[in-house]
Amino acid sequence: MNEIIADYIVVGGGSGGCAVAGRLSEDPNTSVTVLEAGGNGDSWLIKTPFAVAAMLPTKINNWAFETVPQPGLNGRRGYQPRGKALGGSSTINAMAYIRGHRWDYDHWASLGNTGWSFDEVLPYFKRSENNATFGAPLHGQEGPLHVGELRSDNPFQQIYLAAAKQTGFKINPDFNGEEQEGVGIYQVTQHEGERWSAARGYLHPHRGKRPNLRVETGCHVTRIVFEGKRAVAVEFIQNGQQRSLRAKREILLAAGAFQSPQLLMLSGVGDAKALQALGIPVVHDLPGVGQNLQDHPDFVFKYRAKSLDLLGVSLGGSLRLGRELWRYQSKRRGMITSNGAEGGAFLKTDPSLPMPDIQLHFVIAMIDDHARKLHLGHGYSCHVCLLRPKSIGEVTLASADPLAAPLINPRFLEHPDDIENMVKAFKLTRKLMDAPALLAVRDSEYRTADVHSDDEIRAALRQYSDTVYHPVGTCKMGIDAMAVVDPSLRVHGLQGIRVVDASIMPTLIGGNTNAPSMMIGEKAADLIRAGS
Repeated sequence: MNEIIADYIVVGGGSGGCAVAGRLSEDPNTSVTVLEAGGNGDSWLIKTPFAVAAMLPTKINNWAFETVPQPGLNGRRGYQPRGKALGGSSTINAMAYIRGHRWDYDHWASLGNTGWSFDEVLPYFKRSENNATFGAPLHGQEGPLHVGELRSDNPFQQIYLAAAKQTGFKINPDFNGEEQEGVGIYQVTQHEGERWSAARGYLHPHRGKRPNLRVETGCHVTRIVFEGKRAVAVEFIQNGQQRSLRAKREILLAAGAFQSPQLLMLSGVGDAKALQALGIPVVHDLPGVGQNLQDHPDFVFKYRAKSLDLLGVSLGGSLRLGRELWRYQSKRRGMITSNGAEGGAFLKTDPSLPMPDIQLHFVIAMIDDHARKLHLGHGYSCHVCLLRPKSIGEVTLASADPLAAPLINPRFLEHPDDIENMVKAFKLTRKLMDAPALLAVRDSEYRTADVHSDDEIRAALRQYSDTVYHPVGTCKMGIDAMAVVDPSLRVHGLQGIRVVDASIMPTLIGGNTNAPSMMIGEKAADLIRAGS
């Protein structure tokens, strides 16, 4: 076991880890080492946006976890893809750039998380962002994360927007502007038609150029080593060899909403009784570790249509794809640049609500079971997810084996309010999908054509709902007994260790979680530099 030393060790090269490592290593006197279990995150498969459709159902750059059986989903196991490469889930996601609603962050602050109100986190979103379209006062245009308009030129964007107007929804050109509510086309984390992951923004430009930045891939971290209550080192397996790395200052845990709590528990930090039952020596009794798991439950409407502007499996589609490949290579435009989920919406199921409670992702393909079930022909889909579900789950250990997957239990649709609010969401989304502009291009509705009564809708929701890939909260930030980190992201009761990823979110935000994870990394770097 050979030991090397760094000022800061970042465990996990995902969105939060990339951001904090990139920023801390700007100081040439500060040494930073990133340990990532996956690869470099710079392959053509990652850079090419179209590849997202091929990657979701596979274990390529993907941990491809599953939940435990979900009673709220008729006992089904849900699918939980998580990125396994530098850039984390920003290497396999649909690239939508969304921050969430102002209320979400003001709510965090109201829970005792000083410094995390919207006005206080906005500078970090702006510092991260390099927006090709929108500027001050709400957007940044000099950050490492490229954000811009889709270059797919797909006519279905206009069909979708026409349907929204026909349904009476307002068109919103910027979901991260003054108002979130409305229907529009997502801005994406792309640059000149290529995916722009957190790694491309924060790490790749500096590898080999900053001698104080070391990035190690293929490292499966197995344990954090403590001396008393202070985290001093990490142990990991790389190329079949046991290794360790000692931190002079701090260990920054950024392994994500499933693996950050898993690693804490494997290292003896968590609910003491549960750890003792698995034979894990207790370093610190912290019952909130792994609790407070929140995720967006999601239902997908699916439709068949004959248009070759839609992705699908057919001879005509294959010929079209060949032409699109040439267009992509020569102009970095067209279908190959699509993120799939091109259209978006933030809507209220009740007009009296203070903010949108559901989000839509309109997809130019018929997505069935996370693209794990393919169908001949072409079609389109529309995801609808509940933004602030009341069902709260947990992540626990299956065993003391550090190579075993954790037990993931989001408890989808277990709270009775969630299923009733999803019924409202189903009805509202169907109104949009049944607007004349979309009816004119539809051949048939798949699976839900005969679903009309509330009982039929509830049955369909329980039969087909699953995640839309936004797990958070399992190392929640706060000042209550179940909080894991304080507002400076330091683990309660311990020294030399912070958590810097989506697991620190005390509540689930109203939107996609990739951009907020980078914001967390940006803010963490400032907290660390300030000695907070």
